[in-house]
Amino acid sequence: MAATAAPIPAQRPIVGILWMVTTGLCFVGVTGIVKHVGQDMPAAQAAFLRFLLGLVFLLPVLPALLRFRPCRTDLGLFGARAALHVVGVVLWFYAMTQISIAEVTAMNYLAPVYVTIGAALFLGEKLAARRILAVVAGLLGALIILRPGFREISPGHLAMLGTALAFGASYLFAKLLSERFDAGMVVAMLSVMVTVGLAPLAWAVWVPPTLVQLGWLFLVAAFATAGHYAMTRAFAVAPVTVTQPVTFLQLVWATLLGLFVFAEPIDGWVILGGALILGAVSFITWREHVLRRRAMTPSPEATKY
Repeated sequence: MAATAAPIPAQRPIVGILWMVTTGLCFVGVTGIVKHVGQDMPAAQAAFLRFLLGLVFLLPVLPALLRFRPCRTDLGLFGARAALHVVGVVLWFYAMTQISIAEVTAMNYLAPVYVTIGAALFLGEKLAARRILAVVAGLLGALIILRPGFREISPGHLAMLGTALAFGASYLFAKLLSERFDAGMVVAMLSVMVTVGLAPLAWAVWVPPTLVQLGWLFLVAAFATAGHYAMTRAFAVAPVTVTQPVTFLQLVWATLLGLFVFAEPIDGWVILGGALILGAVSFITWREHVLRRRAMTPSPEATKY
């Protein structure tokens, strides 16, 4: 089903900022609950149950989904994106059990930087000198967070590097698919195919979940859905250049959540590195807006599930 042009709504920056604040709170809620549940459940199983329970939110598009018949090539693109997302989701759930919430949040900002690099390598987008410097700044931010040689790099850190890379690659496939299909269908196909892809991984490590754990994971799905809805509303009423810097608040809230709920000490290097990465992403977005080019770099939220 092809996408149709929609009327451009009036710009309301303050409203857009409030929607983006809501987006950040929803995604911090997701990370907090996953941190809590993940201590007693394998990462693959937790990820599978999150997506399985989240399928209830696809009911409004179920009739269209049942009628959907993509060609073999498009089905391959959907499958490749789902496979990348399966890897990213499992690594993200695993990282949540290994490192602090602040580190997970800060390193997730790397995904848009990877998208910029991937767009240049695989989609033919040109990288001007300023964008190259912004990419270098983003990667420097990751080095500040990791500080190799000054502290041990844990499996959780490596998992988050893989998470951002997988989500960034998934977004590139989403860009290709969104040019031919309605955005709702792209999201629906991803949700279904990721659930199917996670099923065998979850089965291999299955531990009978409690009703309380299922309730928490359903809440994760609800927060994630609400976060994506709020993000969409933010983008609809305000420029990305206005809403992008607001995403830094998510790192602040994640740090406070880790401190007061999970007793995770505040690491100034993580805040500094995350700010540098987000600053690089914001600069890239601003430059693309000024040049009136098609945006190839998503906000950090756009790569999350």
